[in-house]
Amino acid sequence: MSKTKITINNNGSVKLDGEFEIVDMAGNAYDLQGRTVVSLCRCGLSANKPFCDGSHRENFTHEAIAFALPPKKI
Repeated sequence: MSKTKITINNNGSVKLDGEFEIVDMAGNAYDLQGRTVVSLCRCGLSANKPFCDGSHRENFTHEAIAFALPPKKI
């Protein structure tokens, strides 16, 4: 299986690129029609959740800058 790349876009969606499966809380898979790239909504405004439909434009701001998480709790 190839590596999946997840990109947090500035002021927008989360982009998944590669081989992946997206399931709901019951474990049912979304039918992605063979797509290997999708964008997931981060703003909560999409009419097509969990997928991005561009509704975030002018309504959601977040500069995505990578940082280190604190150490895992043991």
